[in-house]
Amino acid sequence: MMRLDKYLVAMQAGSRSEVKDLCKKGLVTVNGAVCKQSDIKIDEYKDEVALRGVLLTYEKYRYYMLHKPAGVVTATKDNHDKTVLDLLSGVNTKDLSPAGRLDKDTEGLLLITSDGELIHNLLSPKKHVDKTYYVKTRDMVKEEHLKQLEKGVDIGEDSLTLPARAKLLSEKELLLTICEGKFHQVKRMLQAVDNEVLYLKRMSFGSLTLDENLAPGEFRPLTDREIDKLKNGEK
Repeated sequence: MMRLDKYLVAMQAGSRSEVKDLCKKGLVTVNGAVCKQSDIKIDEYKDEVALRGVLLTYEKYRYYMLHKPAGVVTATKDNHDKTVLDLLSGVNTKDLSPAGRLDKDTEGLLLITSDGELIHNLLSPKKHVDKTYYVKTRDMVKEEHLKQLEKGVDIGEDSLTLPARAKLLSEKELLLTICEGKFHQVKRMLQAVDNEVLYLKRMSFGSLTLDENLAPGEFRPLTDREIDKLKNGEK
């Protein structure tokens, strides 16, 4: 159970004072009856709440796929740079957080959600959730380099990187799938084989694949199927 005004704020109907005013004006109905008291308790899952005749559907958590562009920082707020939350135009970003981070100059798939438990599960080192990156390199990538990347390389940590998957697309392009999330990991892995990353784009995260219809800076809500697959740990 939750207060009607809290419910309406969560549904982005307005601020606490604005939704109170909407109720006073008779623009809110609960189970078909006009409700002018914004402080009543409702069952957010069973009661039918409508605003201006439009039925609202309550979602406990919100999930968005963002095609992060370069030049934007993966943070909820920043005093100098535009953040990924700044790109979610028209969305109430309260309680939203990015699941993990992409470097400022890295593009690609970023999950943004208010589901803290899902974020924890996806980022837990014990889960080994796969992340696939499209990589452009400075120098040619040889077969021996692919084998090194797949076996594990020394990036200055206590141990080698965990086994990865590497697929060569051209002499200087590859897809690299890792199951860790160490700082600048892909860039450091290529440095470990005497190369340099010139362009980096995340293509997938767990079961979630970047929507090819999303241009850099665009976003969309996840589908129910995408959410279920993430929660169930599907590949």
